[in-house]
Amino acid sequence: MSHWPLSKSDIVRPAYRSLAQGIAGAISAGSLRPGQRLPTHRELAFQMDVSVQTVSRAYEELIRAGLVTGEVGRGTFVQIRTHEYDIMPWHTATTRRAATDLAMMTPVELPEMAEAWSAALHRIADRMPGHMLHALSPEQTEGRYADMAATWLARCGLVVSRRHVLVTNGVTPATFTALAAVTNPGDVIATDPFTSHMLLPAAQHLHLGLRAIAGDDRGMIPEALSDAVRESSAPIKAVFLLPAGGGPTARFMDRDRREALAHAADAAGLRIMECDPLGPLPARRPPPVASFVPGSAFYFTSMTKCLSAGLRLGFLVVPDDMVELTVNRHQSVSWMATPIVAEIAADWLETGTADTILAAHRIELSARNRTAQRILPRSSGGLHGLHRWLPLPAGTDEAEFVAGLLDHDIALAPGSSFAVDTRDPAIRISLTRTGRGNLESSLKTIASFLPS
Repeated sequence: MSHWPLSKSDIVRPAYRSLAQGIAGAISAGSLRPGQRLPTHRELAFQMDVSVQTVSRAYEELIRAGLVTGEVGRGTFVQIRTHEYDIMPWHTATTRRAATDLAMMTPVELPEMAEAWSAALHRIADRMPGHMLHALSPEQTEGRYADMAATWLARCGLVVSRRHVLVTNGVTPATFTALAAVTNPGDVIATDPFTSHMLLPAAQHLHLGLRAIAGDDRGMIPEALSDAVRESSAPIKAVFLLPAGGGPTARFMDRDRREALAHAADAAGLRIMECDPLGPLPARRPPPVASFVPGSAFYFTSMTKCLSAGLRLGFLVVPDDMVELTVNRHQSVSWMATPIVAEIAADWLETGTADTILAAHRIELSARNRTAQRILPRSSGGLHGLHRWLPLPAGTDEAEFVAGLLDHDIALAPGSSFAVDTRDPAIRISLTRTGRGNLESSLKTIASFLPS
């Protein structure tokens, strides 16, 4: 059996075993997706015309087999394979140190950044309000830094009121907060076939399924999203998007596709979750997807990838009808943003330091991306992106390719770290954690591994 739901005719004696085998077959065939909630014991007993004890025994067999997980008070869920979702893109680089780390995606370490930290720390030492040094109330950080957040968001193309903005410790807690506010266990999130490495473990923790939606060179296809919502056996609650070069494939969505996708999602009753880790770093960017349907969209960005890896500060824009619930979820995840980090961010904006770093960062990234494009012409990425995406030739063993480069002291992020389902082999190449000269020689080594 490989279908779901099962029918009474599928059950033969012993009933518990055939029920367990039927559910296992549906999981193997993909009819039951990772994170999907199974019926309660009583519901399934009624549907199959068996006893509650029979269902309980079947579920116990599936739990022992590692196919489902049961949680008191929440239900029984199809297990998400941890070997797929728990490994971070830089896993190999951290377990076996490489001289050149092209796996971790961080800003380039520029001299301007070190100078900015030193100057800001000296300035705020004398002006940081005493009550902020001892702040324990989320309202204190939200009140003091809401205007700063609005200023940054305007650079990203969004004009929002203070009420709709949460200050967070980066994109990661913002992502988890938005997911927790919108979904229930067993719900499904639509996303690209290759998506953020943060989404995968977050979905696992919240018992959510992920549905890969087809795309083209311009990004996710609106019609494919609409079709998926109609065809899905489990409720698709939201669509998770990375339209501005921050996703693993470094794809940049044009304005028309953003607008069409926004309206398709809105018409399907989906919440939009727009993740924009690069913020205003890419120049001449189209408006965010969230700007077209603000009533149903979450938008989250941060300063970290743009200005400095240590500046762990982000902003979550929330739809009007979700503000109270989202604030509650954020407080349960990370309570509040760290005031001293927010104070440094505000200082950089007030003094023009943020603009200085952004300009220097764009110049450096432009040079690195041009080098990568010259050496690896099949790679894709924006001029101001932190990484490039390189599809590997058909038939290439992705794991062997990555391991071979590691033997040459070059760490890469395998495409499988970002894959929602089985996809063609690829690698993500960070351009930022080494000097330009070493980067160029490393890229040439990667090119030499590609079949001619």
